[in-house]
Amino acid sequence: MSTRSVNIIGAGQCGTLIAIMLARHGFKVDVYERFKDPRIQDPEAGRSINLALAARGLNALHQVGIDTLVEPLLVPMRGRMLHHQDGRTEFLRYGQQADEEIYSVTRLGLNQVLLGVADDLPNLSLNFEQNAIGYDAPDRTVHVRDETDGSLYQVEADPLFAADGAGSSIRRSFDGSDTFGGIETLLRHGYKELSIPAGPGGEFQLATDALHIWPRGGFMLIALPNPGGDFTLTLFLPNVGDNSFESLSDEASVVTFFETYFPDVAALIPNLCDDMLNHPLGTLGTVRCRHWHDRGNVLLLGDAAHAIVPFHGQGMNLAFEDCVLLDRLVTEHGNDWANVFARFEAEQLANANAIADMALDNYIEMRDTVRDPKFALRKALAFELEKRLPEQFIPRYSMVMFHADIPYLVAQQRGEVQKALLEEFTEDANSIDEIDISAAIDALQKRLPRIDTVRNDLAVRRS
Repeated sequence: MSTRSVNIIGAGQCGTLIAIMLARHGFKVDVYERFKDPRIQDPEAGRSINLALAARGLNALHQVGIDTLVEPLLVPMRGRMLHHQDGRTEFLRYGQQADEEIYSVTRLGLNQVLLGVADDLPNLSLNFEQNAIGYDAPDRTVHVRDETDGSLYQVEADPLFAADGAGSSIRRSFDGSDTFGGIETLLRHGYKELSIPAGPGGEFQLATDALHIWPRGGFMLIALPNPGGDFTLTLFLPNVGDNSFESLSDEASVVTFFETYFPDVAALIPNLCDDMLNHPLGTLGTVRCRHWHDRGNVLLLGDAAHAIVPFHGQGMNLAFEDCVLLDRLVTEHGNDWANVFARFEAEQLANANAIADMALDNYIEMRDTVRDPKFALRKALAFELEKRLPEQFIPRYSMVMFHADIPYLVAQQRGEVQKALLEEFTEDANSIDEIDISAAIDALQKRLPRIDTVRNDLAVRRS
């Protein structure tokens, strides 16, 4: 059994949440963060995609009792508002139940709440402007640079939780070894963040209860509401080629592009040209690892272990689910870190790979598939099957977003079966009335077990 102290690299959402959980288990926790305290200065202004908080993330916040502190920051979104290029709008609900909503929240606001809670714990120390620049595996030490004076020192992996993001210096310190086997895959698309301010009197200038999407095939614009009446917009484009960030090189090209593809929103964005030309270009990528831990010494968490593209709104939710699982394993096994880390990887790695795949799929759906009339018809059939057989059929999106007890891998596997069924029964139909619902129900019952069977199997495996 190892010591009752732990070190954490990274004070983002994931690192701070697991620090709170471990401190409440009685561990002495030291957190090292390379940036300044974001309660004083936001280090990532202009590059932070708004977060979508869903069931898995809410479950984690509730578990540590801080959901009520976060609630004032949340703006509920009931569905997608599609803005078609011909000017039409179309609202598609995410789910059928009143509580099936996701919530827009700013990364900065959520992080500030978590850090405030962490600061109140006497056995938890937050150390800002302390940059972990590498890890020495033989000596089990992290090399840290104090950015305030440039001095260097070492921190022991006692153990070490690496929550230092997609570009994790801890993970990359093992490049060339088989310890983690990390692979970073960049999407050939990037993003820029824009904004729509609140209107006169602070009112929202778009519908408040939706995630707005302007799908344009190979690219898209999205907008998420904020509590102050403003919207955070994110433009996703290829990096090079026609209709790319490379092609938007001057004011004339920016104006022409937005007038062509997003004329209804262009007038709402002040300083559009300046922001497009000067805001930083963000990268989009996926991190996959063969392993997440080095015996009982180091464990990768959150984006450091499994960064995913943001198109399913699950990066933070997945990271928070990591924390919930770790909290349960520590409750069951104490500080037997080698055992805890191995069990954590065995239970969660396949789920992380599953949601990484689904997030990439969702990019195609959001920018392209939603424009197909059959998309709305398949969604209508999915809702009808869910109404009639709620323990047999839950749409894949709903399993991911609203059912924290259904693992991502199960959602992916069941989703593939359901997708084939929906395509089959809508192929020759133009409306829900033309579909043989009874035949669809019979096919469903033959192809998929009940959800409670899956839940019971999971409970048995975990016991």
